[in-house]
Amino acid sequence: MSETIEAGRSGGPPLIVTALFGDADFARLDALRRAHFPPERNFLRAHLTMFHHLPPSVDGELTAFLKQATRDPAPAAHVAGLMNMGRGVAFRVVSPELEAIRAEIAARFAMLLTPQDKAGWRPHVTIQNKVAPLEAKALLVALEEGFTPHPLDIAGLAVWRYLGGPWEPVGAWRFGNGHSMRAPC
Repeated sequence: MSETIEAGRSGGPPLIVTALFGDADFARLDALRRAHFPPERNFLRAHLTMFHHLPPSVDGELTAFLKQATRDPAPAAHVAGLMNMGRGVAFRVVSPELEAIRAEIAARFAMLLTPQDKAGWRPHVTIQNKVAPLEAKALLVALEEGFTPHPLDIAGLAVWRYLGGPWEPVGAWRFGNGHSMRAPC
C-alpha cells in the first residue's frame, strides 16, 4: 500500500484540491496531456493541483470554504511559460488571486499539511511526466517555439479522493456563484 494511502487511512483516502479550467482551455490542455503523457501512467485529465494531500477529516470544512470562495468572480490567471521538469514538461501558471485562495486554505489547515504542501506552491499544468529526459527536452523545445503567454480560464475548484493512481471526485464548485459543477474525470 502506498505511503500516501496509508497516511490518510484512518478516515479514508487523502483529499486533493485542484483548480478547474474553462471548457476551451481544458480541451486544449487535456489533448496535450493525452498526446504526451505515457498512456500507462495517465490516470488523470488535465488539472492544476493546489494541494496534494489533505486528511479526509477536513472534508466538511474544506467543502464549505470552497463553496464560499467560488461565490466570488473567477480569479485572473495566465499561462506564463513552460517548465522543464527533468522527466517531463508543464505549463507555468500565474494567478495572484488563486494563490490567495490557496494561502487561506493553507492557513486554515496549517498543522495538517504534508511537507510537500508546506513547501510552497509552483502552479503548473503537467502535460508530460515520467519520460526519458531527452524526450522531455524535445517536447519542451517544440512547445517553446512560438509560445506566447496567454490567459487561462479558471472555472472552479474541486476536491478529489486519491485512490492510489486514479482520483474520485468529491465535489466541484463554479466561480461566480458557488454552484456545483461537473469535474472532468
